[in-house]
Amino acid sequence: MTPGLVDALHRTLWWADHAVLGYFLVINTFYALLLILSIPELWEHWRLADNEHLQRLLASDALPPLTIMVPAHNEEVTIASSLLSFLTLEYPHFEVVLVNDGSKDATLSVLVREFDLYQVPAPYPTLIPTKRVFGVYRSRKHARLVVIDKENGGKADSLNAALNAARFEYVLAVDADTLIEPDALLRLARPFLLGTHVAAVGGTVRVANACRIELGRVVDAKVDRRWLPGCQVVEYLRAFLFGRLGWNRLGGSLIISGAFGMFRREYLLAIEGYRTGNVTEDMDLVVRLHRYLYEHDIHAKMPFIPDPVAWTEVPTTVKVLHRQRERWHRGLLSTVITHRGLLFNPKYGKVGMVSFPFFVFGELLAPVVELFGYLFTALGLWLHAVDWHFALLFFLVAVGYGSLLSVWAVVLEDVSFRKYRSRWDFLRLLAFSIIEGLGFRQMTVWFRLHAFWKYFRGHEGWGTMTREGFGPARVKP
Repeated sequence: MTPGLVDALHRTLWWADHAVLGYFLVINTFYALLLILSIPELWEHWRLADNEHLQRLLASDALPPLTIMVPAHNEEVTIASSLLSFLTLEYPHFEVVLVNDGSKDATLSVLVREFDLYQVPAPYPTLIPTKRVFGVYRSRKHARLVVIDKENGGKADSLNAALNAARFEYVLAVDADTLIEPDALLRLARPFLLGTHVAAVGGTVRVANACRIELGRVVDAKVDRRWLPGCQVVEYLRAFLFGRLGWNRLGGSLIISGAFGMFRREYLLAIEGYRTGNVTEDMDLVVRLHRYLYEHDIHAKMPFIPDPVAWTEVPTTVKVLHRQRERWHRGLLSTVITHRGLLFNPKYGKVGMVSFPFFVFGELLAPVVELFGYLFTALGLWLHAVDWHFALLFFLVAVGYGSLLSVWAVVLEDVSFRKYRSRWDFLRLLAFSIIEGLGFRQMTVWFRLHAFWKYFRGHEGWGTMTREGFGPARVKP
């Protein structure tokens, strides 16, 4: 190359490297802001949770009745434990509607055997079209349980079937591989009793792997010693404990976890339920709900509260983790493209001007920018366009800053809820905070990049999510 071309390449790499460095600095500083904003939110929730009058109110008939909606597909390993945990929750008025979405394994047989099911006529109208329903079952052991057996249509279609069958004003969407703490519903219902109009509320999801579980309950929280689930424990702490909590003060998050979120049923029916064909139906639903509220001038909040806790099993192999993270990012891409009209649209308030832009530039494009950042820095070093001081600075901002935030999330967990009582678990979390930034994160960057390839090829599948299970469950009559 001529000296002029070499000089131009050096300048291009220099500017590209500094642009990526600036991107990481802005994004990680925004995450730090979320952490700071989460602290007064935590204090407020502690104050409310400790209020004696509220405790009496939570134990009264003022609590709204609700329907727990459970989609299940090929869940024979965990279904008995999970369903048992749902049926024995501390809440005065609720029902459980479980939808068997065309399972190919023994899910329905396990349900019939463990819960003594018998078939009944379908007693509800079809408000939202779904795949064909084969049968509706009740339980001789649990009057609160309804099981719907239907043709396979995906998770969104199953939730719509449960939404049709729901009898109560509020519905709680949970995954079949989720274990809910006994008082979680009492805590989750708290925002509905505080005088503000609430359209939905999300709670915390934690990692159940390696925890001791008895009769559908986590009785001893432990951090898995294996690096893959261990890093995910840190991820979940960072995402829920200060990520989503901090969004309460910035206009609300665009995600209420499909594993644990409560909604006002009338609003879900107004937006025609869950949209099929999207592999992250939870985010798509929340975005459409935000749009509906703004477009109809309905002043209703969708807060996140930290103390209601559900536990879920996370992938333990790289192959399954790849499928999960690729699907999550593909769903994010689909949702962003579908609802691109929200981007920097003042009509949608803070959602259009803050939340949606962040998810586009800070979440969707992050793996692309990170990949180019690594490539540009390596190429810049090789061609002497940047020096080792810049490379070290890039590493500290891109990786070290994020690891520091993970450490703070672990410390915040330890001084607040302290679910993990062992000092060894605390030390493991600190170690996984470093490991997560020095290998796990780069691996998931590749998984998320794969989502772009699959999306533009029209791939809509979920992939098989194998599970280890929670261990044997015994169903009480």
